[in-house]
Amino acid sequence: MGDVQQKQAFVDELAERLAKSKSTIVTDYRGLSVAEVTELRRQLREAGVEYEVIKNTMTRRAAAKVEISGMDDLLTGPNAIAFGYDDVVAPAKVLFNFAKAHKALELKGGVVEGKVVGASEIESLATLPSREGLLSMLLSVLQAPMRNFAYAVKQVAEQKEAQ
Repeated sequence: MGDVQQKQAFVDELAERLAKSKSTIVTDYRGLSVAEVTELRRQLREAGVEYEVIKNTMTRRAAAKVEISGMDDLLTGPNAIAFGYDDVVAPAKVLFNFAKAHKALELKGGVVEGKVVGASEIESLATLPSREGLLSMLLSVLQAPMRNFAYAVKQVAEQKEAQ
């Protein structure tokens, strides 16, 4: 397989990953030590997120292939890209928390559900509760009327007993 064919195969695979990813975040990792990068990769892996250094030209070609426009501004200098396939929030949360502790990591922006977003949107996404947290909130909202009804019935029963 020739060099051109290998590059094309890589771009095709990268395009597929971009299309499949619920959130893709571009970071500038310059200034992180090898140990810090290793720790970041471990945290991302535990959250089900792939993290890899990819050449900007390859990323540009892959983005064009899946018709994601507006990524070019993010693709300057050396970048590493995080791909979150299952959870939209997980990559943002891990990267944001790591960047707070390690100032060398810069979140440049990314693609969230097909839309190119900046660093501020990534930070907003990172501060959202997790899927489990949101489900827990929903459950408590759904349970509140039942709890109130049960409490009212108990109060009526206690009043009847008192009489």
